[in-house]
Amino acid sequence: MTDTTQREKYSVSVGFNRNLGAELKVAPRDGENEVAVVEHTLAPGKLAAPLHRHTNEDEISYIIEGRMGVQEGDNTFVVEAGESAVKGRGIWHTFWNPGPESLRFLEIITPGDFAWYFAEADEILPDNGEPDADAAEKLATLHDQYEFELCPESVPELIEQHGLETGEE
Repeated sequence: MTDTTQREKYSVSVGFNRNLGAELKVAPRDGENEVAVVEHTLAPGKLAAPLHRHTNEDEISYIIEGRMGVQEGDNTFVVEAGESAVKGRGIWHTFWNPGPESLRFLEIITPGDFAWYFAEADEILPDNGEPDADAAEKLATLHDQYEFELCPESVPELIEQHGLETGEE
């Protein structure tokens, strides 16, 4: 991973079709506990990411506005505003906005270095469409650095299963 001691806070769009807004609120270096807090936004009917899993991090999502659909392992559930979901390391998971209003939530990441992933992915992802071969190779290297696995082939089934929108807005 890159040296993150001098990095700046960010506000980017990443994830599937760049559907997921990500704004770093608390960097892991801001305290001694190495926790990060990222505020995410997701429009109604949108998938945030393919099924994925983290080797090193736990994520706790606290819903501020809207609702979050979550798949964690074989379990699927909806989290309402004022509630939270824990997505543990090593477990395949994803999330989406079942609508009809925008979803806004805080993601507490522990340990927090994964928070830098969003800014790094933003620099690699194309503005529209699928990454070309060079971008795909850079993303694969980034995923390896963070010990982060994606299952892109899960996207069509997730979209169909949860009645989500397929394209960009």
